[in-house]
Amino acid sequence: MPLHILDDKLVFPPAHEAEPDGLLAIGGDLSVERLLLAYRKGIFPWYEGKDILWWSPSPRFVLFPDELNISKSMKPVLRNDRFRFTINRAFAQVIHHCKETFRPDQDGTWITDEVEQAYNNLHQLGHAHSAEAWSNGKLVGGLYGIKMGKIFFGESMFAHVSNASKFAFINLVKQLQAEGIQLIDCQVYTPHLETLGARMIEGAEFQEYLTKYI
Repeated sequence: MPLHILDDKLVFPPAHEAEPDGLLAIGGDLSVERLLLAYRKGIFPWYEGKDILWWSPSPRFVLFPDELNISKSMKPVLRNDRFRFTINRAFAQVIHHCKETFRPDQDGTWITDEVEQAYNNLHQLGHAHSAEAWSNGKLVGGLYGIKMGKIFFGESMFAHVSNASKFAFINLVKQLQAEGIQLIDCQVYTPHLETLGARMIEGAEFQEYLTKYI
């Protein structure tokens, strides 16, 4: 199937037309309107070089909040005072740390300056949210994502101290569950999130959740 090339029109091809690796389209921009439309359709951006690539992989890696798995080793971390948890206290810092964090399985970062600015814009409009872990007054871990309806679309996380990102993620999932969130989109497989209870579902099932919960 040919790769779709986006222009100025705010439109995406159907998610099921993505390539086997999930690649759906190239081009367009990172305007608030286009990003929100993409998430509603289960599509997310990922840069490769100078090009904006749009993805909708199937199967999809997700976490149902009631399936959150807290390991025996994490339970004392959550109980003690090693970390302090906050939401939306340091969004700009969180995404910047995600951008600067070295990841051995990736060649550079997909979070360009344009991506960083675009998600800061979404945050200022109330669409993007961050969760933070603090230690001795210093930001040591966190993550950010988009909240739409009853779905949270996770984007990226970082940790400068062991267990900091897990601490932030677990507390965020509990908070989202209390708010009625039914599904957390983790996008693509990572062993880190699998240990926390994330699993694969088919793309068609994911699209059904989008229709039901957004």
